[in-house]
Amino acid sequence: MATSKGGSRKLLWLMVVLVILSSSAAAAAIYLVLDQRQDAAKAAVQTEAVPERRTPIFVKIEPFTVNLADDAYGSRLLYTGLSLKVGGEETREIIEEHMPQVRSRLLMMFSGLQASELTSPGSKARLGDQVMAVLDPPMTDNQPPLVIEDVLFTEFIVQ
Repeated sequence: MATSKGGSRKLLWLMVVLVILSSSAAAAAIYLVLDQRQDAAKAAVQTEAVPERRTPIFVKIEPFTVNLADDAYGSRLLYTGLSLKVGGEETREIIEEHMPQVRSRLLMMFSGLQASELTSPGSKARLGDQVMAVLDPPMTDNQPPLVIEDVLFTEFIVQ
């Protein structure tokens, strides 16, 4: 009887050790599976969060010279060239098809300005906003809206 009692104690301890080891192994396996799922979810979110990089589309408007409105210094000239950063091929095509109209609108707008309005701090940013506003009205019936993202001055001389 003494041997059977000692054997059952050893068996009991062996069972406790096996339960602890199997529980630890199961916990480690669950942790690894859940960690892999979280990594996959993070990778999917990062893939969705990174926007598709697209090549910017620019439309160059050839430089032109405009007589500015008279000011305290008399008659002045503006020589400017600019490029428009547009939001898509459709806008680029519309602007290129209607380039004479675009240039006419810009010339009319620039000719109404005075030199002091063009040489003050921040004037080019305001002028860029004015260019976008001048080009905003449709040039033909049933024209889709133009998507102009930025106005970039490539040449700018006030004399």
